Amino acid sequence: MAVLEVLTYPHPLLKRKMPETAFPHPGMENLFKDLVDTLRHHRGCVGLAAPQVGLEARALVVDVSSSPRAGENHGLLCLLNPQITEATQWKVGREGCLSFPDLLANVKRAQNLGLTALDAEGRPLSLRCRGFEAVALQHEMDHLDGIVLLDRIRSSRDLFERVK
Repeated sequence: MAVLEVLTYPHPLLKRKMPETAFPHPGMENLFKDLVDTLRHHRGCVGLAAPQVGLEARALVVDVSSSPRAGENHGLLCLLNPQITEATQWKVGREGCLSFPDLLANVKRAQNLGLTALDAEGRPLSLRCRGFEAVALQHEMDHLDGIVLLDRIRSSRDLFERVK
């Protein structure tokens, strides 16, 4: 459908918690299509949340399947109102974010994740994710709660300039 502009920090929408999004929602059909188009447009991008592209919805897309770090995964996930039900086996790893194009950061994330959500058709689903997919989902869910990469670092030693 459309490749949307990605907001960069310190845009105020990136720090705002998104309210639950009703289903059906006006524009829902295009919402996920636009998120996926925008995700695919950015090489190496594995996840994108609605607030990152200026959309006030509790929606995200994640697809780690083309990443060498993917391991076990569910392919393209289009999720509405996701909620974590379980998080275990915490580990620090390096993350990037389209909203911080010049930075990478060491962030502690669960390696095993349980979650519930609605899919793009409004059907309830329950997922168990591991590894890189679990990390990507947590990162995008942070965006839905107004939490950005800088909020997750413990000190300036965990922040790095991205080499392009």
